Amino acid sequence: MKTKITELFGIEYPIQCGGMLWIATPELAAAISNTGAMGNLTSGNYDSAEDLRAAIQKTKHLTDKPFIVNITTMPSIRLPTHLLQDFFRICCEEKVSAIEIAGAPVDTFLGREFLPMAKDAGVKVLHKVGTVKHAVHAEKVGYDAVTIAGFEEGGFPHKDNISTMVLVPKAKEAVDLPILAAGGMADGRSLAAAIALGADGIMMATRFLATRESAVHPNIYQVLVEKTEADTVLQLQSLFAGFGLQIRALQNEIMEKVAEIEAAGGDLGELLPLISGERARQVWKDGNTEAAMLTIGQSVGRIHDIPTVAELVERMVTDAKEFLESGLQAFS
Repeated sequence: MKTKITELFGIEYPIQCGGMLWIATPELAAAISNTGAMGNLTSGNYDSAEDLRAAIQKTKHLTDKPFIVNITTMPSIRLPTHLLQDFFRICCEEKVSAIEIAGAPVDTFLGREFLPMAKDAGVKVLHKVGTVKHAVHAEKVGYDAVTIAGFEEGGFPHKDNISTMVLVPKAKEAVDLPILAAGGMADGRSLAAAIALGADGIMMATRFLATRESAVHPNIYQVLVEKTEADTVLQLQSLFAGFGLQIRALQNEIMEKVAEIEAAGGDLGELLPLISGERARQVWKDGNTEAAMLTIGQSVGRIHDIPTVAELVERMVTDAKEFLESGLQAFS
Protein backbone atom coordinates (compact mmCIF):
# COMPACT_ATOMS: atom_id res chain seq x y z
CA MET A 1 0.00 0.00 0.00
CA LYS A 2 2.12 2.87 -1.27
CA THR A 3 0.94 6.35 -0.31
CA LYS A 4 2.56 9.70 0.48
CA ILE A 5 2.69 8.60 4.12
CA THR A 6 4.48 5.31 3.46
CA GLU A 7 6.98 7.15 1.29
CA LEU A 8 7.49 9.97 3.82
CA PHE A 9 8.15 7.68 6.77
CA GLY A 10 9.63 4.68 4.96
CA ILE A 11 6.98 2.26 6.21
CA GLU A 12 5.11 -0.52 4.46
CA TYR A 13 1.54 0.22 5.53
CA PRO A 14 -0.08 3.65 6.04
CA ILE A 15 -1.17 2.96 9.61
CA GLN A 16 0.24 4.91 12.54
CA CYS A 17 -0.37 4.35 16.22
CA GLY A 18 -1.37 7.48 18.11
CA GLY A 19 0.07 8.66 21.39
CA MET A 20 -1.22 6.80 24.45
CA LEU A 21 -0.03 7.81 27.90
CA TRP A 22 1.44 4.81 29.81
CA ILE A 23 0.48 2.43 26.97
CA ALA A 24 2.65 3.47 23.98
CA THR A 25 5.87 1.98 25.33
CA PRO A 26 8.97 0.65 23.54
CA GLU A 27 7.45 -2.84 23.52
CA LEU A 28 4.17 -1.82 21.87
CA ALA A 29 5.86 0.67 19.53
CA ALA A 30 8.30 -1.96 18.31
CA ALA A 31 5.58 -4.60 17.92
CA ILE A 32 3.61 -2.25 15.66
CA SER A 33 6.62 -1.08 13.65
CA ASN A 34 7.76 -4.66 13.10
CA THR A 35 4.53 -5.35 11.19
CA GLY A 36 5.29 -2.62 8.66
CA ALA A 37 2.98 -0.05 10.28
CA MET A 38 4.33 2.79 12.46
CA GLY A 39 4.60 2.42 16.21
CA ASN A 40 4.39 5.29 18.67
CA LEU A 41 6.58 5.98 21.68
CA THR A 42 4.82 8.49 23.94
CA SER A 43 7.21 10.91 25.62
CA GLY A 44 4.72 11.69 28.39
CA ASN A 45 5.52 8.29 29.89
CA TYR A 46 8.85 9.68 31.10
CA ASP A 47 9.89 12.20 33.73
CA SER A 48 13.22 13.28 32.26
CA ALA A 49 14.92 13.72 28.91
CA GLU A 50 17.39 10.96 29.68
CA ASP A 51 14.55 8.57 30.54
CA LEU A 52 13.08 9.29 27.11
CA ARG A 53 16.50 8.79 25.49
CA ALA A 54 16.75 5.38 27.16
CA ALA A 55 13.26 4.48 25.91
CA ILE A 56 14.14 5.53 22.36
CA GLN A 57 17.28 3.41 22.46
CA LYS A 58 15.30 0.46 23.84
CA THR A 59 12.78 0.82 21.00
CA LYS A 60 15.64 0.87 18.48
CA HIS A 61 16.93 -2.35 20.06
CA LEU A 62 13.52 -3.98 19.62
CA THR A 63 12.96 -2.84 16.02
CA ASP A 64 15.02 -1.58 13.12
CA LYS A 65 11.88 -0.11 11.53
CA PRO A 66 10.70 3.54 11.73
CA PHE A 67 8.68 4.69 14.73
CA ILE A 68 7.26 8.04 15.80
CA VAL A 69 7.64 9.82 19.16
CA ASN A 70 4.62 11.68 20.50
CA ILE A 71 5.09 15.02 22.28
CA THR A 72 1.93 16.62 23.64
CA THR A 73 2.35 20.39 23.67
CA MET A 74 -0.09 21.49 26.33
CA PRO A 75 0.37 23.03 29.80
CA SER A 76 1.19 20.32 32.32
CA ILE A 77 2.17 20.26 35.96
CA ARG A 78 4.27 17.11 35.58
CA LEU A 79 5.74 17.98 32.17
CA PRO A 80 6.73 21.68 32.07
CA THR A 81 7.55 23.39 28.78
CA HIS A 82 11.31 23.21 29.28
CA LEU A 83 11.06 19.41 29.62
CA LEU A 84 9.01 19.16 26.41
CA GLN A 85 11.72 21.23 24.71
CA ASP A 86 14.28 18.74 26.01
CA PHE A 87 12.17 15.86 24.71
CA PHE A 88 12.19 17.43 21.23
CA ARG A 89 15.97 17.93 21.35
CA ILE A 90 16.53 14.33 22.44
CA CYS A 91 14.43 13.09 19.51
CA CYS A 92 16.61 15.11 17.16
CA GLU A 93 19.83 13.94 18.78
CA GLU A 94 18.67 10.32 18.54
CA LYS A 95 17.49 10.93 14.96
CA VAL A 96 14.15 9.20 15.40
CA SER A 97 12.14 8.78 12.22
CA ALA A 98 9.49 11.30 13.20
CA ILE A 99 7.94 13.39 15.96
CA GLU A 100 4.18 13.66 16.41
CA ILE A 101 3.08 16.98 17.93
CA ALA A 102 -0.34 16.85 19.57
CA GLY A 103 -1.60 20.17 20.89
CA ALA A 104 -0.30 23.67 20.30
CA PRO A 105 2.01 24.25 17.30
CA VAL A 106 5.72 23.76 17.88
CA ASP A 107 6.59 27.23 16.68
CA THR A 108 4.33 28.97 19.19
CA PHE A 109 4.58 26.59 22.15
CA LEU A 110 8.19 25.36 22.14
CA GLY A 111 9.87 27.99 19.98
CA ARG A 112 10.55 28.85 16.36
CA GLU A 113 13.94 27.16 16.41
CA PHE A 114 12.51 23.66 16.89
CA LEU A 115 11.15 22.84 13.42
CA PRO A 116 14.47 23.88 11.78
CA MET A 117 16.24 21.77 14.41
CA ALA A 118 14.29 18.72 13.29
CA LYS A 119 14.94 19.40 9.61
CA ASP A 120 18.67 19.71 10.28
CA ALA A 121 18.57 16.32 12.05
CA GLY A 122 16.58 14.67 9.26
CA VAL A 123 13.62 14.08 11.59
CA LYS A 124 10.12 14.42 10.13
CA VAL A 125 7.55 16.36 12.17
CA LEU A 126 3.82 15.72 12.01
CA HIS A 127 1.12 17.84 13.67
CA LYS A 128 -2.14 16.30 14.87
CA VAL A 129 -4.86 18.93 14.42
CA GLY A 130 -8.62 19.17 14.75
CA THR A 131 -9.36 21.96 12.27
CA VAL A 132 -8.51 22.76 8.68
CA LYS A 133 -7.07 26.17 9.63
CA HIS A 134 -4.55 24.47 11.90
CA ALA A 135 -3.59 22.13 9.05
CA VAL A 136 -3.00 25.21 6.89
CA HIS A 137 -0.79 26.69 9.62
CA ALA A 138 1.17 23.44 9.81
CA GLU A 139 1.93 23.59 6.10
CA LYS A 140 2.85 27.29 6.31
CA VAL A 141 5.44 26.87 9.09
CA GLY A 142 7.04 23.73 7.69
CA TYR A 143 5.58 20.56 9.15
CA ASP A 144 6.09 17.46 7.00
CA ALA A 145 2.59 16.00 7.44
CA VAL A 146 -0.63 16.42 9.40
CA THR A 147 -3.09 14.18 11.14
CA ILE A 148 -6.60 15.57 10.88
CA ALA A 149 -8.67 14.28 13.80
CA GLY A 150 -12.44 14.29 13.93
CA PHE A 151 -14.32 14.62 17.19
CA GLU A 152 -14.83 10.83 17.27
CA GLU A 153 -11.31 10.49 18.65
CA GLY A 154 -10.50 9.73 22.27
CA GLY A 155 -8.38 12.22 24.18
CA PHE A 156 -8.54 15.87 23.10
CA PRO A 157 -10.87 16.45 20.12
CA HIS A 158 -11.51 20.01 18.99
CA LYS A 159 -14.55 21.75 20.44
CA ASP A 160 -15.99 22.38 16.95
CA ASN A 161 -17.31 18.78 16.96
CA ILE A 162 -16.65 18.17 13.25
CA SER A 163 -16.48 14.56 12.09
CA THR A 164 -13.56 12.88 10.36
CA MET A 165 -15.82 12.32 7.34
CA VAL A 166 -16.03 16.08 6.80
CA LEU A 167 -12.56 17.16 7.96
CA VAL A 168 -10.45 14.84 5.81
CA PRO A 169 -11.65 15.95 2.34
CA LYS A 170 -11.64 19.61 3.45
CA ALA A 171 -8.04 19.27 4.65
CA LYS A 172 -7.14 17.52 1.39
CA GLU A 173 -8.46 20.51 -0.54
CA ALA A 174 -6.67 23.02 1.71
CA VAL A 175 -3.13 21.65 2.03
CA ASP A 176 -0.61 19.78 -0.08
CA LEU A 177 0.88 17.82 2.84
CA PRO A 178 0.52 14.08 3.40
CA ILE A 179 -2.57 13.54 5.56
CA LEU A 180 -3.46 10.91 8.15
CA ALA A 181 -7.11 10.55 9.15
CA ALA A 182 -7.90 10.03 12.84
CA GLY A 183 -11.07 9.60 14.85
CA GLY A 184 -13.17 6.45 14.44
CA MET A 185 -10.35 4.47 12.81
CA ALA A 186 -10.38 0.81 13.82
CA ASP A 187 -10.29 -1.67 10.93
CA GLY A 188 -9.92 -2.30 7.21
CA ARG A 189 -13.14 -0.46 6.45
CA SER A 190 -11.78 2.60 8.26
CA LEU A 191 -8.56 2.49 6.28
CA ALA A 192 -10.37 2.07 2.97
CA ALA A 193 -12.78 4.90 3.82
CA ALA A 194 -9.93 7.23 4.78
CA ILE A 195 -8.13 6.55 1.50
CA ALA A 196 -11.37 7.14 -0.40
CA LEU A 197 -11.81 10.49 1.38
CA GLY A 198 -8.37 11.60 0.23
CA ALA A 199 -6.19 10.71 3.20
CA ASP A 200 -2.82 9.03 2.74
CA GLY A 201 -3.29 6.77 5.75
CA ILE A 202 -4.77 6.60 9.23
CA MET A 203 -3.79 7.14 12.82
CA MET A 204 -5.52 5.13 15.52
CA ALA A 205 -4.97 4.56 19.22
CA THR A 206 -7.97 2.91 20.90
CA ARG A 207 -7.75 -0.08 18.53
CA PHE A 208 -4.07 -0.61 19.34
CA LEU A 209 -4.96 -0.45 23.03
CA ALA A 210 -7.15 -3.49 22.34
CA THR A 211 -4.23 -5.74 21.36
CA ARG A 212 -2.37 -8.30 23.40
CA GLU A 213 0.86 -6.31 23.31
CA SER A 214 -0.67 -3.33 25.12
CA ALA A 215 -0.48 -5.54 28.21
CA VAL A 216 -3.34 -3.89 30.13
CA HIS A 217 -5.42 -5.63 32.79
CA PRO A 218 -7.88 -8.26 31.44
CA ASN A 219 -10.78 -6.12 32.74
CA ILE A 220 -9.72 -3.39 30.31
CA TYR A 221 -9.85 -5.80 27.41
CA GLN A 222 -13.32 -6.92 28.46
CA VAL A 223 -14.58 -3.33 28.59
CA LEU A 224 -13.10 -2.53 25.16
CA VAL A 225 -14.96 -5.47 23.61
CA GLU A 226 -18.25 -4.85 25.44
CA LYS A 227 -18.61 -1.06 25.17
CA THR A 228 -20.29 0.60 22.21
CA GLU A 229 -19.81 3.85 20.34
CA ALA A 230 -22.40 5.39 22.71
CA ASP A 231 -20.33 4.69 25.83
CA THR A 232 -17.95 7.65 25.66
CA VAL A 233 -18.59 11.21 26.79
CA LEU A 234 -17.32 14.68 25.85
CA GLN A 235 -16.47 16.86 28.87
CA LEU A 236 -14.11 19.52 30.28
CA GLN A 237 -14.92 22.02 27.54
CA SER A 238 -14.52 24.86 30.04
CA LEU A 239 -11.17 23.65 31.39
CA PHE A 240 -9.60 23.41 27.90
CA ALA A 241 -11.48 26.30 26.31
CA GLY A 242 -8.28 28.29 25.85
CA PHE A 243 -6.99 25.56 23.53
CA GLY A 244 -10.31 25.00 21.77
CA LEU A 245 -10.30 21.45 23.09
CA GLN A 246 -12.33 19.07 25.21
CA ILE A 247 -11.95 15.52 26.52
CA ARG A 248 -13.52 12.34 25.14
CA ALA A 249 -13.31 9.50 27.64
CA LEU A 250 -15.10 6.36 28.68
CA GLN A 251 -18.32 7.15 30.52
CA ASN A 252 -17.81 5.98 34.10
CA GLU A 253 -18.13 7.07 37.73
CA ILE A 254 -15.16 9.43 37.56
CA MET A 255 -16.54 11.22 34.51
CA GLU A 256 -19.90 11.60 36.26
CA LYS A 257 -18.10 13.34 39.15
CA VAL A 258 -16.18 15.49 36.66
CA ALA A 259 -19.48 16.54 35.03
CA GLU A 260 -20.95 17.50 38.41
CA ILE A 261 -17.93 19.64 39.33
CA GLU A 262 -17.81 21.28 35.92
CA ALA A 263 -21.55 22.05 36.02
CA ALA A 264 -21.10 23.66 39.44
CA GLY A 265 -18.29 25.88 38.13
CA GLY A 266 -15.55 23.96 39.91
CA ASP A 267 -11.90 24.81 39.36
CA LEU A 268 -8.80 22.86 38.40
CA GLY A 269 -7.99 22.15 42.04
CA GLU A 270 -11.18 20.12 42.34
CA LEU A 271 -10.82 18.40 38.98
CA LEU A 272 -7.13 17.51 38.99
CA PRO A 273 -7.33 14.66 41.53
CA LEU A 274 -9.96 13.02 39.33
CA ILE A 275 -8.38 13.47 35.89
CA SER A 276 -4.69 12.98 36.69
CA GLY A 277 -2.67 10.66 34.51
CA GLU A 278 -1.46 8.79 37.59
CA ARG A 279 -5.01 7.57 38.20
CA ALA A 280 -5.18 6.16 34.67
CA ARG A 281 -1.75 4.59 35.08
CA GLN A 282 -3.04 2.59 38.03
CA VAL A 283 -6.27 1.59 36.30
CA TRP A 284 -4.49 0.12 33.29
CA LYS A 285 -2.73 -2.15 35.80
CA ASP A 286 -5.49 -3.03 38.29
CA GLY A 287 -8.48 -3.00 35.94
CA ASN A 288 -10.90 -0.84 37.97
CA THR A 289 -12.37 0.98 34.98
CA GLU A 290 -14.58 3.23 37.14
CA ALA A 291 -11.62 4.78 38.96
CA ALA A 292 -9.98 7.03 36.34
CA MET A 293 -10.54 9.12 33.23
CA LEU A 294 -9.84 6.71 30.37
CA THR A 295 -9.46 8.54 27.05
CA ILE A 296 -11.13 6.12 24.65
CA GLY A 297 -12.65 7.04 21.28
CA GLN A 298 -15.93 6.15 19.63
CA SER A 299 -14.07 3.51 17.63
CA VAL A 300 -14.50 1.32 20.72
CA GLY A 301 -17.82 0.37 19.11
CA ARG A 302 -15.86 -1.34 16.32
CA ILE A 303 -13.77 -3.52 18.64
CA HIS A 304 -14.88 -7.14 18.93
CA ASP A 305 -11.71 -9.04 19.77
CA ILE A 306 -8.19 -8.73 21.21
CA PRO A 307 -5.75 -9.85 18.50
CA THR A 308 -2.00 -9.54 18.41
CA VAL A 309 -0.69 -6.42 16.71
CA ALA A 310 0.49 -8.51 13.75
CA GLU A 311 -2.91 -10.15 13.36
CA LEU A 312 -4.66 -6.77 13.50
CA VAL A 313 -2.46 -5.04 10.94
CA GLU A 314 -2.52 -7.97 8.50
CA ARG A 315 -6.29 -8.18 8.73
CA MET A 316 -6.72 -4.43 8.26
CA VAL A 317 -4.54 -4.28 5.19
CA THR A 318 -6.16 -7.33 3.59
CA ASP A 319 -9.68 -6.05 4.28
CA ALA A 320 -8.88 -2.50 3.12
CA LYS A 321 -7.57 -3.74 -0.21
CA GLU A 322 -10.67 -5.91 -0.66
CA PHE A 323 -13.05 -3.05 0.17
CA LEU A 324 -11.26 -0.62 -2.14
CA GLU A 325 -11.24 -3.12 -5.01
CA SER A 326 -14.90 -4.06 -4.54
CA GLY A 327 -15.81 -0.36 -4.46
CA LEU A 328 -14.07 0.21 -7.79
CA GLN A 329 -15.82 -2.79 -9.30
CA ALA A 330 -19.18 -1.45 -8.19
CA PHE A 331 -18.62 1.67 -10.29
CA SER A 332 -17.10 -0.12 -13.30
